Amino acid sequence: MQKVSDLFDALNVITGGRMVASLEEAKEGNHPFVILKSSGIYGKDVLEIPGLIHGDPDKEIKKVAVCMTMTELSIELAGATGVDAIVAHHPIADAASCGGVTLKDYLDLYEIAALECHEAFHGLHPGIAYLHGHKVIKSDISYGGIHGNVMFVGEPFSEIQTMGDMLDRLDAHMCLEDDAALLEAERRIKGVQSIEETSLLTRGRVLVGQRASPVSKILHIFPHTGFTKEHLRQAIIENPDVDTVLASISRVYEGHELINEARSMGLNFMVGNSHVLEILENGLPLAYALDQLLEDVEIVVFRDRVTSTPLANVGHQQLKDYARQFSEAHLLGNNILSCHS
Repeated sequence: MQKVSDLFDALNVITGGRMVASLEEAKEGNHPFVILKSSGIYGKDVLEIPGLIHGDPDKEIKKVAVCMTMTELSIELAGATGVDAIVAHHPIADAASCGGVTLKDYLDLYEIAALECHEAFHGLHPGIAYLHGHKVIKSDISYGGIHGNVMFVGEPFSEIQTMGDMLDRLDAHMCLEDDAALLEAERRIKGVQSIEETSLLTRGRVLVGQRASPVSKILHIFPHTGFTKEHLRQAIIENPDVDTVLASISRVYEGHELINEARSMGLNFMVGNSHVLEILENGLPLAYALDQLLEDVEIVVFRDRVTSTPLANVGHQQLKDYARQFSEAHLLGNNILSCHS
């Protein structure tokens, strides 16, 4: 019989002992992977604690879900499918990870344990580089002294000669043809050709240079972690033979300082996989490792799919009538808050 504590131990094996064993250890303030994440927006910071966030360590587990970001959708799916524990890659927080309510009440309702493993998982394997077609020869998971500001320097595999080769490799590994077929089926069923889906909209592309531009040394960055044009300049000083900048997980769009800086320095610039595909890049290796370490435990993967549909095309007529009726009757200036002294 496997328990939540065995799941924790498995994560400790996977991360090489980076998990936090107790709340007291987290409160001591000297664990390298207990990190306060804050933009300075009042009340919106979160403490990242790799380990068991909520649940009974002695609870038996027969089914575990791996996801990127736990939300109320994940909790509802877990409850409906008999999942005993959720392992989320990203930090878990009250309200944000559970539909605006408290974690304890929601998770206890379905008897689900929740664990997280974010920065403690980063840097454990070179899979993201591998998928993009290069071998990491230098890495830093806190470039410029910023926690989580990951940067790789890589050499392309022998079969990768150009940026086009890198894009073709990504398409082959990510099974985007399945996502394209699914989107076309949804458009056909709903009769709405303007539906869009994130994995296809954010697929890799060349932003500076051409598909045929040669690649000999790659600077692999992740813009959402705080990588700036100053970091780019410094990285090129440190690695002057780099000719191609690859941004993945997050991306930048035309006009961004990183693109402009790369262009001024005569560098190629391309974007690879977006954050929506990290469940395949990091989630799948994590899930396979758990499958090997936890005997007689079913491992499932929760993958998000987000679409964009014009308002006028959402739902059948009954649902549209409901939305219009309740909007007009209750939301257009009819709910005036009264102030009491």
